[in-house]
Amino acid sequence: MNDDRSPRFDDDLADLDPDDPEARAFAAHLDRMQRVPSCSVEGYIRGVGDFADAANRVRGPHRTAAVAVTTVLLLFAAWVIANAVVFVVSTWL
Repeated sequence: MNDDRSPRFDDDLADLDPDDPEARAFAAHLDRMQRVPSCSVEGYIRGVGDFADAANRVRGPHRTAAVAVTTVLLLFAAWVIANAVVFVVSTWL
């Protein structure tokens, strides 16, 4: 028996084998689904980490969509940062 076993196997998943990799993955999925969202920087970073983990697991068109969303977000962030730099530099000059 593993020491890092989810407590869900005692309550919600009592009839499943805790050593089965699919059952462990399902327990981890239930833990992620039940986590309360946090409106803090740490919560947002955790959400980005969850998105990255999910994007790394998928294949095919879902992965392409995840890469496209990530690219659009990075391009938007670069545009905002560039505009902020231009504003600050033009204000000081």
